[in-house]
Amino acid sequence: MKILVVNAGSSSLKYQLIDMDTEGVLAKGGCERIGLAGSLLKAKGNGQEKVYEQDIPDHKVAIELVLRALQDEGIGVIAHMDEISAVGHRVVASGEYFKHSVLVNEEALKTLEEKTFELAPLHNPAAATGLRACMQVMPKTPMVLVFDTSFHQTMPPEAYLYGIAYEDYKAYGVRRYGAHGTSHKFVSQEAAKYLGREGDENFKVVTCHLGNGSSISAVKGGKCMDTSMGFTPLAGVMMGTRSGDVDPSAVEFLARKKGMSHAEIVTYLNKKCGVAGISGVSSDFRDLIAGANAGNERCALALDMFAYQCKKFVGSYAAAMGGVDCIVFTAGVGENTPSVRADICDGLEFLGVRLDKDKNAARGDSPVREISRADSAVKVLVIPTNEELVIARETLALVG
Repeated sequence: MKILVVNAGSSSLKYQLIDMDTEGVLAKGGCERIGLAGSLLKAKGNGQEKVYEQDIPDHKVAIELVLRALQDEGIGVIAHMDEISAVGHRVVASGEYFKHSVLVNEEALKTLEEKTFELAPLHNPAAATGLRACMQVMPKTPMVLVFDTSFHQTMPPEAYLYGIAYEDYKAYGVRRYGAHGTSHKFVSQEAAKYLGREGDENFKVVTCHLGNGSSISAVKGGKCMDTSMGFTPLAGVMMGTRSGDVDPSAVEFLARKKGMSHAEIVTYLNKKCGVAGISGVSSDFRDLIAGANAGNERCALALDMFAYQCKKFVGSYAAAMGGVDCIVFTAGVGENTPSVRADICDGLEFLGVRLDKDKNAARGDSPVREISRADSAVKVLVIPTNEELVIARETLALVG
């Protein structure tokens, strides 16, 4: 069975075609600048790459172009679009309306469009646009919605509720939803598989998805117990340009002092803060490390703050779960920045963490890399995330 995974943005559309018999990627690519001048599709398949430069006025044309590339004489991997058994769509926010992935029908589509857009105004409308485009071009192919937030729906009330009036939570759905759920799910499952703990309800793992956007989750027995992001992806640890947790009164104070509206202060917290705001240099951790090595104190401060905040979440989640068996690092920074991993683990010896410096510094492309010492009570792993495969697996589970 071949499943197409679609991740639609407001002016972009990324895709992968996955053979579920082998879970191998047959083809992938993305449309850029949809609805804008200079639109194009960059496609890979059959060991080749190709760029289609043409007008892409909307997502319907984007999907048609993707299907054309999948059947292209040179880079094509299928003979006919009927070979695609189903399409899995990535959706950022589900609210409390979807507890898990769902097969698309009129009711699900109506709920998506009428109930969830305000929860992720930049992402969910784009996902719905991509979904409708697919439904137009592939009317007989089953569609599945896979949500970034679904994995976190197992959190208990004491973890997901805020200390606001309960009536307001019930009326407006203001609570912790989290993000990066497909990533946290994938790496926690891979960790359990690697350590022979599949199906073990007492297996406790802290998953650290660290990139330009970062979140940390507590996972026990395969279920999310807590996560650092909140009502939106702005909460939790500081990130590339996002502030992370800030006292709400400090936000109001800043807005007043800077003469900013509500919308402007939210944009400021999302786009002008985080390690970029602290360092004054960059949101890219490679630039921060280079700056710190060259003596830039603000770059060093940004790295120290990031590691400190991550470490606090790891420790708090170990306390919440009554211990921790494994810590997993994933995503761009988590997978590729040994110094950040070392800084986060430094000081966690009281939990039984013993990092192997040589293993941590070594590069590798294996599915799971163990970077803790043999005598470490807590295993420390590096696992490349694969959110598209999770979406494909969820889609397969629903369409059979």
